[in-house]
Amino acid sequence: MKINVALDGPSGAGKSTIAKAVAKKLEYVYVDTGALYRTIAYYVISTGVDTKDETAVCACLDKINVSLEYIGGAQHVMLNGEDVSDKIRTPEISMGASAVSAIPKVREFLFGLQQDIAKKNNIIMDGRDIGTVVLPNAQVKIFLTATAEERANRRFKELQEKGDPSTYEQVLEDIKQRDYNDTHRDIAPLKKADDAVEVDSTKLTLDEVIDEIVRIIKEKTSGGNGGDSEDKGEGKASLRASRELMPVRPIKKKKPTFIKLFFYNLLRYLTLFAYHCYYNIKWEGKENVPKDGGNIFASNHRSYQDPVFTALGCRVPLSYMAKEELFHKNVFFTGVIKLFGAFPVTRGKGDMQVIDTSIEKLEKGRNLEIFPEGTRSKDGKVGKGKTGVALIAAVAQTKVVPVGINFQGEKLKFRSKVVVRYGKPIIPSEIGVTGTNAKDLKKIKNEIMKSITELVH
Repeated sequence: MKINVALDGPSGAGKSTIAKAVAKKLEYVYVDTGALYRTIAYYVISTGVDTKDETAVCACLDKINVSLEYIGGAQHVMLNGEDVSDKIRTPEISMGASAVSAIPKVREFLFGLQQDIAKKNNIIMDGRDIGTVVLPNAQVKIFLTATAEERANRRFKELQEKGDPSTYEQVLEDIKQRDYNDTHRDIAPLKKADDAVEVDSTKLTLDEVIDEIVRIIKEKTSGGNGGDSEDKGEGKASLRASRELMPVRPIKKKKPTFIKLFFYNLLRYLTLFAYHCYYNIKWEGKENVPKDGGNIFASNHRSYQDPVFTALGCRVPLSYMAKEELFHKNVFFTGVIKLFGAFPVTRGKGDMQVIDTSIEKLEKGRNLEIFPEGTRSKDGKVGKGKTGVALIAAVAQTKVVPVGINFQGEKLKFRSKVVVRYGKPIIPSEIGVTGTNAKDLKKIKNEIMKSITELVH
């Protein structure tokens, strides 16, 4: 049976670029349905027909022969034998495509072509109603989105590179108008399929979005064991919550030995002295830091120094996850990150391995730091959190201390002013989280991200 991937989303979300890259990685056939509708719009506009005149547009269909050809692995859109791949990528054609796609006969005209390609190939097909109308039985459905402003910014840069004179304001207005048209049309309006996985690309790089979608496809098509268990974050590995319920197993904390605490705090005070010399740094809310171990510290991610910034306010050693590759750089670097509690997370071992290791650290009485955002923020704004921290907190039923790390600029400099704020601990049971179902995980994740955001200012 051929594997069909439906990738839906609003205009400018990057569906075509991302779908092409994913198809190339997985060696699937890429089908750009938006290009098909753009081609119809291009012909209609080129012949002087109003794209909103349904009768006139339908009269053009008998004169149109549109097809997809793959030359050198790249998709080319052919209109009556002419390659129009570049000519259909303008704001005018984009708006025209939105209009003609609302016409039932146009959709019927292209429907057969799309389904025929899907039956014969492993495909990834992008559009606005693929998961809901064109391929309702697709094994994988993804809804890719981003804010209108971010989508307009991406499209504007793309048009500038092509020499298009459109202004950012015009592009943004086109995006908003097309969003309205696509979601309010009577025939196959843009909407997320009930069984689709949503991916918000607003704060993600292109590579991060591609990797996330590849992971989802592998997971969905290989019984949940495909894909990596790790995000490509900087200096750490992020977690992904299992889609299946996991048993809650409250941890039994062990108290670190006196010797370990003595040497840890000796090192901590020496490091505190050095950091006070190099940075203008202070810690706020230290009364919120538990005196025992076995707690999770959930922090925003600003720099490679974040684990140290967080740990210096704690009397109990802190562990944090780091990509396995970091342990092969050099002996000195590896020794330093291990000294400060880093433990490796290897790609491909699965979420259970990460969870088991994390809970093992907590049970040994160490604190655990997790960066819910997954990647560093260059501008200091708090991004969208992932579910990993919520999953571990729910399974272990342990406190989560939100942390806000604040400094100006993209990078730390000598005597940079740094403020580390600890918020009030979040206790899963006290906010009604007693399991690992989707509702509970979302509840605790939202509470954590809300607290972090309040501490970052």
